[in-house]
Amino acid sequence: MPDAGDGALLAVHGLHAWYGESHILHGVDMEVRAGEVVTLLGRNGAGKTTTLKSVMGMVARREGSVRFAGAETIRLHSDQVARLGLAICPEERGIFASLDVEENLLLPPKVRDGGLTTAQIFELFPNLRERLASQGTKLSGGEQQMLAIGRILRTGARLLLLDEPTEGLAPVIVQQIGRTLARLKQEGFTILLVEQNFRFAQTVADRHYVMEHGRVVDLIPNSGLEAAMPKLHAYLGV
Repeated sequence: MPDAGDGALLAVHGLHAWYGESHILHGVDMEVRAGEVVTLLGRNGAGKTTTLKSVMGMVARREGSVRFAGAETIRLHSDQVARLGLAICPEERGIFASLDVEENLLLPPKVRDGGLTTAQIFELFPNLRERLASQGTKLSGGEQQMLAIGRILRTGARLLLLDEPTEGLAPVIVQQIGRTLARLKQEGFTILLVEQNFRFAQTVADRHYVMEHGRVVDLIPNSGLEAAMPKLHAYLGV
């Protein structure tokens, strides 16, 4: 199993995770270097979202090793993990319907220096500035996704865990999300991305881990993605 080499910002080794009695992850190994965008590809149920939640400390029972910037985090609670500089944007986005855009944006506390200002977030997502007083329930799916990403950019997190950020969005919004991820990478953010749309992933990522049945089964560099299409189609069932 090839790996990313030395100097990983995030190093996951032998990671197991359970939901109740259900054993979901079976020894996940992966690494993400600082400044990379890395995707987790796989069919529904492969364990991709559970991997993100396990890295974030949001799974009650997990075993193995999750090291961030050299520090072991496997025994830490999610709030402690967040203070180290990790943040997750869940697939369901988690927008509070009773709060307006500004209140949603300012809700998470800053955990470290280095987060984006609201002005910088509005530069990335001009729609949010225009909808600042709108309730969360009145935003489109694309606007909710922008708000969910913008919200974690304020926190000062160095590693962003993004779960299906393009799911159900119009192509023009998907392109905007892609430009945003490229911009964040240029500014030094590190991103671990769960994505079903491997064509989108190809436009933003450096490397792709493929998951099956709670394990990482392949690592494909972005430069080799076209050549790997036959086996990728077999992995993903497309």
